[in-house]
Amino acid sequence: MKKIAIVGPIPRDHIVTHQGDLIQKWGCVTHPVIALSIMAGDKLEVVPVSHLRKVDRDNVLEVFKGYKGITTKFISSKNDQGDIISLRFVDVNNRLERQTGFMDPIMPADFKDLLDCKVFVFIPISDYEISLDTLKYLKKRSKGIIIFDAHGPTTACLANGERQRKFWIDRDQWLPYVDVLKMNLEEAQASWFKKEYESQDFSISEEPDREELRKFALHCLSQGVKCVCITVDSRGCLVYRKERGKFKEDLVSAIKVDQVIDTTGCGDSFAGGVGFGLLHKPTDYLNAVSYGNALGALRTQGKTFAVFKSQAETEQIIKQGYIRA
Repeated sequence: MKKIAIVGPIPRDHIVTHQGDLIQKWGCVTHPVIALSIMAGDKLEVVPVSHLRKVDRDNVLEVFKGYKGITTKFISSKNDQGDIISLRFVDVNNRLERQTGFMDPIMPADFKDLLDCKVFVFIPISDYEISLDTLKYLKKRSKGIIIFDAHGPTTACLANGERQRKFWIDRDQWLPYVDVLKMNLEEAQASWFKKEYESQDFSISEEPDREELRKFALHCLSQGVKCVCITVDSRGCLVYRKERGKFKEDLVSAIKVDQVIDTTGCGDSFAGGVGFGLLHKPTDYLNAVSYGNALGALRTQGKTFAVFKSQAETEQIIKQGYIRA
């Protein structure tokens, strides 16, 4: 049986949606883990790798209970540390974040019995949560595909709990150990920066500068990354890779939805979908991103994990290119 590891925090999320609804749930890793379980059932082993507070462990295990194919023994509360996050959405895509609990970093020792995983999906939400030594360890000892979300290294947590965007200054130390680099447009701009800035010179643009994104992608590919995926909100995902030595760029259109209810976990679900696609077709990045788009779109459709569908239903959604209300 194929095995996929989903790696990152399982934060206790307190969410106020853009419609003013309050949602309290477990986030990040839970979304792709349950999505893949619903998709594949007992045909796939899904392994969440995370660190929790001791007081949260039983509640998190209860969340996974009843879903097929999930191995929970790599969820640890040894150091009694876990993330606690408050999110207040100001519109569909933008939110204010505060963090009051902090997971201890995931280290190589967490993977000594997981080297046979075909895919590792890293979805950190803060810059300290994944050790670079962990990626180095896996690259040296495992043949698994490493998917890495830049949300972590481009997000800092300040002393007052406020979460802020930051430059990924040590980016090039990480890139040789990443196979698929996933990020959104804002994170891409925080990863491709000038060596020096004039005062107040840096700003985030909501419109993609396609030429700069190409330069960034080419740089990543030159450092050993095999594919760069940059999501551009409702437009879809830009996919950069090389085929037979030639640089390729495609926009994989988003799967349209009638109404967005909650976008929390969309990026995490997307990353899990990409991982699922690469499990079956390891170098077909466009196919993998179509699964990512589908799981991301499904995640927006409700407040619970009931939004996710079976593999057959998900593939039908991909085929149709939209979701019927």
